Amino acid sequence: MASGDDSPIFEDDESPPYSLEKMTDLVAVWDVALSDGVHKIEFEHGTTSGKRVVYVDGKEEIRKEWMFKLVGKETFCVGAAKTKATINIDAVSGFAYEYTLEINGKSLKKYMENRSKTTNTWVLHVDGEDFRVVLEKDTMDVWCNGKKMETAGEFVDDGTETHFGLGKHACYIKAVSSGKRKEGIVHTLIVDNREIPEASE
Repeated sequence: MASGDDSPIFEDDESPPYSLEKMTDLVAVWDVALSDGVHKIEFEHGTTSGKRVVYVDGKEEIRKEWMFKLVGKETFCVGAAKTKATINIDAVSGFAYEYTLEINGKSLKKYMENRSKTTNTWVLHVDGEDFRVVLEKDTMDVWCNGKKMETAGEFVDDGTETHFGLGKHACYIKAVSSGKRKEGIVHTLIVDNREIPEASE
């Protein structure tokens, strides 16, 4: 490449959504597990330029330049369900700042603790492909690799079954009472009559 040539570095014109050299003010990165997948949130904060940039999965969602107030909040949406996220910027001392992420008005830690009570997640490998299946217990919605699945519910002798398909594989999530008040209902994913262990997120 000749000097002064403005040609892209990528021959196939598939340049990445953002370049690492531009992200010199990157101050925080969070991975957030939602029903439609795990999303990466990155935040740039230029304390000398007043710049604030929020990226979700590498795509720029917010860009503000020359912000004179260095503390505050940036609110945006994440994922297919447009989940509300807020980055709080607080001064700790002098020119040091703390960055916290809230999801639906709760700290990320509280949100994830609550989410582990309201969802079940399974990760499996079928026909050479990885699948992440999420059950939202409150609505009984089933998500797979970021897409809400078409399901059919069925009452059975010992509980319920929520049926759906992964390619040519028959799947269902069985819901049965644990018989213990604190445990409540136990959800199990069955694929081709084989139980899949739950993933820990």
